[in-house]
Amino acid sequence: MDIKLCKIKVGDLAKGYVDNAENGVRAYDGKLDVRPPYQREFVYKDKQRDAVIDTLTLGFPLNVMYWATREDGTFEIIDGQQRTISICQYVNGDFAFDMRYFHNLKPDEQDQILNYELQVYICSGSDSEKLKWFKTINIAGEKLSDQELRNAVYSGPWVADAKRYFSKSNCPAAQIGSDYLKGSAIRQEYLETAISWISKGNIEIYMGNHQHDPNAVALWNHFSSVINWVKAVFPKYRKEMQNVDWGPLFEKYHNQNWDANQLEDEVKRLMTDSDVQKKSGIYPYIFDGDERNLGIRAFDDNMRREVYEKQNGICKVCGKHFEIEEMEADHITPWSKGGRTVAENCQMLCKECNRRKSNK
Repeated sequence: MDIKLCKIKVGDLAKGYVDNAENGVRAYDGKLDVRPPYQREFVYKDKQRDAVIDTLTLGFPLNVMYWATREDGTFEIIDGQQRTISICQYVNGDFAFDMRYFHNLKPDEQDQILNYELQVYICSGSDSEKLKWFKTINIAGEKLSDQELRNAVYSGPWVADAKRYFSKSNCPAAQIGSDYLKGSAIRQEYLETAISWISKGNIEIYMGNHQHDPNAVALWNHFSSVINWVKAVFPKYRKEMQNVDWGPLFEKYHNQNWDANQLEDEVKRLMTDSDVQKKSGIYPYIFDGDERNLGIRAFDDNMRREVYEKQNGICKVCGKHFEIEEMEADHITPWSKGGRTVAENCQMLCKECNRRKSNK
């Protein structure tokens, strides 16, 4: 692989800058692909973007960028997309810095920016070499997420089409499912979730098997099915639904008939139960009955001490004496049968007796 350091003027970089759905993001008179298929969307915040322009106006050195050559003689950005877009947007008049747009600057100020020389390493080699280099130099700016790195490794027509559905702030996935998903579309978290759902957690295997598929319609259809099922069985939305991993629940339970009204009654009952600490766990609990989903409120130290003293340290099952550290608080009437987490419903058992009771 060949690597050389070049100096690229800002004026040359920003020449022919375009950002649209048809042509993607291009710069350098159309010869630079600013956002190859494996790259993330633009994620810089205003302060980060302004810091780039401030660096140019002060004439300070900007971190080096990395490009790779293509077989047709054009280039693609390996590292530096965020800085490149910030620079091109400013020169293009898309935003103001320090209350002035580029066209508001004096001619000498404009020339200073346009003649600023960026340090760019340009490499040429095989796709696998370039991708390996991409992972190696991913040390500057916003750290790539696991899914962004997967997009790089498995880049191709499938990833490009999947990003169309899942990777923009106003993408189709956001439009129908943002209320039910954690994270951010532009950081590829929606895409990661969707692939995890359809692959049962085997994301890399699924992406490897579908890397060269012409489209990601199957992924989109599965994702849509999950979201539509959730909306059908739980028509009343609550913010806690955003923290539920819906894919596995859909996989196990979508073929069964559910009464949405009955489910709503159960959700409402559990939402008002003060012993249920993890409200998002109500939804999986309704299907599988596993109380661990709910984070049932435990007896606090004061309750434990109060009951221990009343029992004189005697285990209610085996009748032996133990120090408080050797005992555990237990619901006399289980929570599932209406027992509350209050001192009147608490008994102290030795760890062995409590373990036997829990296993029955």
